[in-house]
Amino acid sequence: MPDPSTAVLITGCSSGIGHATAEHLAGEGWKVYATARRPKTIADLAQTGCETLALDVCDEDSMTAAVSAVTEAEGAVGVLINNAGYSQSGAVETVPPDQVRRQFETNVFGLIRMCQLVLPGMRDQHWGKIVNIGSMGGRLTFPGGGLYHATKYSVEAISDALRFEVRGFGVDVILIEPGLITTGFADAATATVESDEGGPYAKFNHAVSKLTTEAYAGPMARLGAGPDAVARTISGALRAGRPKARYPVTLSAHLMINQRRFTPDRLWDLTMRSQFPTPNG
Repeated sequence: MPDPSTAVLITGCSSGIGHATAEHLAGEGWKVYATARRPKTIADLAQTGCETLALDVCDEDSMTAAVSAVTEAEGAVGVLINNAGYSQSGAVETVPPDQVRRQFETNVFGLIRMCQLVLPGMRDQHWGKIVNIGSMGGRLTFPGGGLYHATKYSVEAISDALRFEVRGFGVDVILIEPGLITTGFADAATATVESDEGGPYAKFNHAVSKLTTEAYAGPMARLGAGPDAVARTISGALRAGRPKARYPVTLSAHLMINQRRFTPDRLWDLTMRSQFPTPNG
């Protein structure tokens, strides 16, 4: 039997974690297929040894074409890194339904479909790695981020179920849980907040934007790290003989996950009320 394909397919490589991971793994000698909705945004990765492809995780034809291209060239996708995602912020009532759907299409439904598309090849070669980029936000919830947190809680559940279901086929499922990562994440998150000008959530949504920005630019940022920290963690997980189910990344992730684990709901709510204005009439 020929050696299994170890080709790496990464979604969402135009910036941040995806870009850093593609560059890092290519530098270590992995055959990397870096993808983005607009290939021109990742043209620089071709100079690091990556192959580049168009891939939109909200488009079935695009996902199928990308997986088919790697499979044709390599025999199978050996490693799938589900990185594509973004944060939709704002009070739940203020987020338009089309933006709610887009949040889940990108962060959850696209991730599921990518897993479905690569698993036949992984099963056939009895080897594969699926790396899902979750968040510390899949283990706790901040006000104003309910929809984003809901998608990351979903990624936790999907990863737990999938890890059991595919283990017998020689496939590992690894969940990465970054904390504060200094990328353009905060700017993208605050840009999604509806102003609700004059509405019942106006003050609250403004506070969500302000606090999000401060978390990434203020003293809390010392508890974070750059995207390279996530790339290094992924690399270590891929090389591990028996990878862990979960890999929190950054001190902020370890601290916040443990704080939430041991904090009763009423005390957690009280803590949140001390940081966020409570919407009221």
